[in-house]
Amino acid sequence: MTTIDTYSHNVSGEKEFGFAQAIKAGDTIYISGQLSHDDQGEFLFADDLGSQFHQVWANLNKVLAHFGASRNQIVQDGVFVVNLPDNAAAVAAAHLAYFGDHRPTSTTVGVNALFFPGQLLEINFIVDTRLPA
Repeated sequence: MTTIDTYSHNVSGEKEFGFAQAIKAGDTIYISGQLSHDDQGEFLFADDLGSQFHQVWANLNKVLAHFGASRNQIVQDGVFVVNLPDNAAAVAAAHLAYFGDHRPTSTTVGVNALFFPGQLLEINFIVDTRLPA
């Protein structure tokens, strides 16, 4: 029998939209799009891609810690970026800085807009906890 565990940042939007930040089903963790918000759910760093990346990584690390997982167990990410042509180099640099020598599969998609005004970035993840941490 597969066990299910969920994680919540306990911020606004989760209940209103009816989603979990992450669900672990068996050995796999599916992580919803992480964005730049503080512990109260307030969106931070409008129009500042570098700071948004920093906060996304911080929020992701909270999710990973809840499950005892690490970035080295991330097998896939989906990066959604506003104005991708102008931001592609910054996206690549931030991705390389976070993952180091680890190479998950990745899809980057340019979008016209995201949920919050000034939101430039959202990233979802799939984690395989059978991999070495």
